[in-house]
Amino acid sequence: MKQFESIDIALLKKYSGQGPRYTSYPTAPLFSKKFGATEYKEEVLKTNGADENADLSLYFHFPYCDTLCYFCGCTMLVTNDQSLIGKYNEYLKKEIQMIAPKIAPNRKVTQLHWGGGTPSYQDPKEILNIGSFIKNHFHFADDVEASVEIDPRGLTYEHMKALRESGFNRVSMGVQDFNKKVQEAVNRIQPESITRDAVNWSRSLGFSSINLDLIYGLPYQTLKTFEETVEKVINISPDRIAVFNYAHVPWLKPHQKVIKTETLPSVEEKLEIFKMTIEKLLDAGYWNIGMDHFAKKTDEMSIAQLNKTLYRNFQGYSTKAGCDLYGFGMSAIGHFKNSYQQNLKTVKEYTDAIARDEFATTVGYRMTADDHIRKDVIMRMMCDMELDIPSIEAKHAINFREYFAPSFNKLNPFVEDGLVSIEPSKIVVHGLGRLVIRNIAMAFDAYIDEMMKEKPIFSKTV
Repeated sequence: MKQFESIDIALLKKYSGQGPRYTSYPTAPLFSKKFGATEYKEEVLKTNGADENADLSLYFHFPYCDTLCYFCGCTMLVTNDQSLIGKYNEYLKKEIQMIAPKIAPNRKVTQLHWGGGTPSYQDPKEILNIGSFIKNHFHFADDVEASVEIDPRGLTYEHMKALRESGFNRVSMGVQDFNKKVQEAVNRIQPESITRDAVNWSRSLGFSSINLDLIYGLPYQTLKTFEETVEKVINISPDRIAVFNYAHVPWLKPHQKVIKTETLPSVEEKLEIFKMTIEKLLDAGYWNIGMDHFAKKTDEMSIAQLNKTLYRNFQGYSTKAGCDLYGFGMSAIGHFKNSYQQNLKTVKEYTDAIARDEFATTVGYRMTADDHIRKDVIMRMMCDMELDIPSIEAKHAINFREYFAPSFNKLNPFVEDGLVSIEPSKIVVHGLGRLVIRNIAMAFDAYIDEMMKEKPIFSKTV
């Protein structure tokens, strides 16, 4: 099956506006202080009734890094004091002890993710220590999807061995760009050799899936230099590849002011870089899952999309649906059936709350009936690249065309450009529509028009 007949740069440029990534609906800017620690505790107790059997997803946020990458948009802290990591992990343990006893004993963890920051910045003993603590406080399914983000810089075989012994079977690592001039400009010196070492160690230790992240639009990138990086990545042959658009948002991330605007590729060249990357990955046998995510056609994520069992949450695309997500650590976000919740966003605030034996929730959101309907529609569009209208009508007891009449008007430009077709029983995304699926999903977002009137809060869609 050919995914794209051709890649029209003008069309990509047309839809290169701001928009959410829809790892949640409603999106995080709508979270409010009206939902705090008290409300979170209520939701934990409510969702762990005697008959609760829903699977669990656990996210742990490790904020520390040893250096600042100038492109970074993560919630992180730079430190050379390794003792801070151990101290932080003690608070993670205490938060686990506060929550784990409240979880129904028959619930199993089917998804685990460590993000940051740099989880692999911990030394191997610390990884084993916190990993063992987590395993001892939750029940894990035999087929758990356990992923961890690592940085090849400073990584050793012992780090990877400790992660594998802690139960991880998936690994994701940033490459961004192998070009030395680009690396120097973003303060991330990462020779190709250490990335290959990390991949080889992962394979030898039995990690079942390896993902590499690339970023296009970084300073001094050119079509030629990034093509060289893409070819090297294809040669490494990871199972999955993410190709992110660099989000230059210095008003949100002040450290990005170090990157001079004049060093960034023009919009036209950036889109040419993206076009080249897509073409090379497709030619190499990768399948576009949607937006900027690619996987080998044999990968379970590609298979899940074809089988319409793919899911999306704060960790991105996933094959594990229907989980309650618990977030641990500073800034971590969780999601239950009817609510979202996020922890305090600085280490001091977070550790102070945990030290007081209080939940660290600072903002959250309770979903409405309308939110559930729209989340379902957006989720299926983002994951399946099509929408079965009768199934949505049956599930939510609505007349789809009446309920979403304004959305049909917003879809008209995509229909005219051949990116979407509207049939009596379904809406189908075609060709380049996969790359601008965020734009298409926005047609069903009840809050987006009002949010977009305010200051910029989302990254560019392409």
